[in-house]
Amino acid sequence: MLIRKAREDKDHRMLFGARIMQVRHRTGMPLIETETVLDLAGEQRVAYETAFREAAREAGELCLAGGDIPSAWAYFKAIGEPAPVAAAIENVAEGENLDRVIEIAYREGVNPRKGFELILKQHGICSAITWYGSNPDHASRQECLRLLVRHLYDLVAGALKETIARAEGAALETDRLPEMMEGRGWLFEGMASYTDSTHLASILRYAPELEDAETLRMAVDLAEYGQRLDPMYHFRGDPPFEDTYLDHAVYLRALMGEDVDTAIAHFRGKAGSPARFAGDTAAAEVLIDLLVRVGRRGEAVQASVEYLADAEGPMNCPSVLQLCQLAGDYATLRSLARQREDLLGFAAGVVQG
Repeated sequence: MLIRKAREDKDHRMLFGARIMQVRHRTGMPLIETETVLDLAGEQRVAYETAFREAAREAGELCLAGGDIPSAWAYFKAIGEPAPVAAAIENVAEGENLDRVIEIAYREGVNPRKGFELILKQHGICSAITWYGSNPDHASRQECLRLLVRHLYDLVAGALKETIARAEGAALETDRLPEMMEGRGWLFEGMASYTDSTHLASILRYAPELEDAETLRMAVDLAEYGQRLDPMYHFRGDPPFEDTYLDHAVYLRALMGEDVDTAIAHFRGKAGSPARFAGDTAAAEVLIDLLVRVGRRGEAVQASVEYLADAEGPMNCPSVLQLCQLAGDYATLRSLARQREDLLGFAAGVVQG
């Protein structure tokens, strides 16, 4: 009767409590919980855990039916079943507890893409950039970065298109930035800008993480838009991307297979001559990572030997032994491992070579 009443009243707490009380009664346990750790074995434990999962699932579904995603997540999280909550979040546009729903979706990883969409819509691009920077998960970072780049691209394209339509008396057919900017230097006269340049610089800082060609092209277009802005909007970036717009454009084009040799020479110049290498490894790490990503793995091994032979601590590129593995260069792997008295690395080189 109690369970039936809880269902009728849509009282998820009473429903869960009654279902748990029911299984405790069935397994011969005290109906009021007094123990901190369950001391069950065999069939009794299996029966309790099965009933617990069923109770949590039913209570969670009751919450979802009432639109209470945060309460539902408490139950589904306890049994490791995020899918029903992820599906419910997919249909969220607004409502109460929206910030908590965003936390569940994005920070707790239930539906990161939708969570990021909600951040952009509800809190704007500045908050979205901050949230993105704190996300350690590679897969969801890719999804969210694509959203971020495309959102900014649409903002810039929309502003340019509106400005051109006012000046020329006709709307353009294209949504591509290069086609809008071609032959229209007047767009950038008088320190004109079409989005917050700090947002542009921040997003370009993350753009080298991109892997899909379509969004990489958008990022290149944004970098080239940035190069046309008045110098007051050119913020100095971290090495080797000091010239935020130019350096990112060179790097991103190389990832697309364009002007690869030019990009490698550009960032090798940033790293400097190995003979005069001063010890700041940031530029060398970017060079090595670029060589890996454009398929120049043998060159990456050599660059690592030249620049990072004595480097210690974590780096933003593969280690020289990892590079040897990627390049299939087992002779160099054996040689380096011998120098470092690395028996594991040496064994890997011997077995694979």
